[in-house]
Parts: sequence; structure tokens; C-alpha cells
Amino acid sequence: MIEGGCFCGKIQFTIDEKQDGSYLVANCHCSMCRRTSAAPFVTWIIVPRTALHLREGNPAVLHSSEKGTRHFCRDCGTPLFFHTTDRPQDVDVTTCCLDNPDKYVPTVNVYEESRLQWLPLT
Repeated sequence: MIEGGCFCGKIQFTIDEKQDGSYLVANCHCSMCRRTSAAPFVTWIIVPRTALHLREGNPAVLHSSEKGTRHFCRDCGTPLFFHTTDRPQDVDVTTCCLDNPDKYVPTVNVYEESRLQWLPLT
């Protein structure tokens, strides 16, 4: 079981571990991820919606675009999840809200055309 939550602890969740451990992990360089996280990019682990289980709390929702919603803790502001109508069966979870983020290494960069020019690609 993968465990995670927000900074203040009011939202806690688990993710079903994939048998082969091969969930896609991606660095997103889009301007919306950068603005909503105040960071140069956001690293997401992409999991099936059915694999994500809220144990405690209810995230606030921001409709950040016509296709996407972002979920965050209303108390501490931690960005948690992203849903898009382009992939309705999946949910993106910020890797740094996981209890063990070192285990989930990004293998791809997306929206590289929006990448900040001073940021080298990993």
C-alpha cells in the first residue's frame, strides 16, 4: 500500500500498490502546474482512480481548466490530486505528498515546451 497525505495531516490517503510497481511517474512543466504549485514543475504518479482511497478528510477542488480539476488541502494548501477529462480513468497524485516519494522516480517529462529555460531536464 502506498500512503500519503497533506502537510497538516488532515487529508490522508492510500493507493493500491501495482503488482509490478510500474505506475507512470512524470514531471509536468505546464504553466498551470507551475502556477498552482509555485514550483518550476510538478512530479506526478499516475494511478487508476479506483486505486486511490481517501482515509481521512475531503480535499477542496479547483476547476483549473475546462478539462481539469485540482484537489488540495483547504487548511495547509498542499496540492494533492489532478483529474482530467482526457484520462477519466486515472488520477495524478503529487509524488511529494507521498510518505515515501523517493521510491517513485520520474521517467518522463511532459509539456517540455513550457519548461522554464533555466531548468535543466532530469
